[in-house]
Amino acid sequence: MAVPFGHPDAVALMERVQAIYVERYGSGDESPMDPADFTPPTGVFYLGYRDGVAVVSGAWRSVGLDRLGTVRTAEVKRMYVVEEAQRQGLARIMLAHLEATARAAGHEVMVLNTGDRQPEAISLYESSGYDRVDDGWGTYACHPGAYFFAKRLP
Repeated sequence: MAVPFGHPDAVALMERVQAIYVERYGSGDESPMDPADFTPPTGVFYLGYRDGVAVVSGAWRSVGLDRLGTVRTAEVKRMYVVEEAQRQGLARIMLAHLEATARAAGHEVMVLNTGDRQPEAISLYESSGYDRVDDGWGTYACHPGAYFFAKRLP
């Protein structure tokens, strides 16, 4: 379900994923996040629930990067599945939902970045048709452990 960026369940899941980043990288994700970027029509933040508890999050925002021959690009942000619900296909379901809703909003390409200490994320994106791109962007554009991906939306 679509929720505001500041929804209490969204904030709770973002805090959990930030704790994982601190554990894996020594600090949280420092990318600027403007809540307005996740307000339709420029973007949207989604939560998935199981038994009334938020267990998966994902969002996209319009970024206008020139990738794969178009500037009609959206960026995946805050993909996360709580540990107790991982390995059940929820990330793949959320990613497909993000792609479909971004495409419905007129985007042609989805982009994202992740880090070298998130092999499960890299595996998900590669197995979902994302290709690595060399031209990074944003806060981690020149970070040696940052991986950047793009996918043309069907």
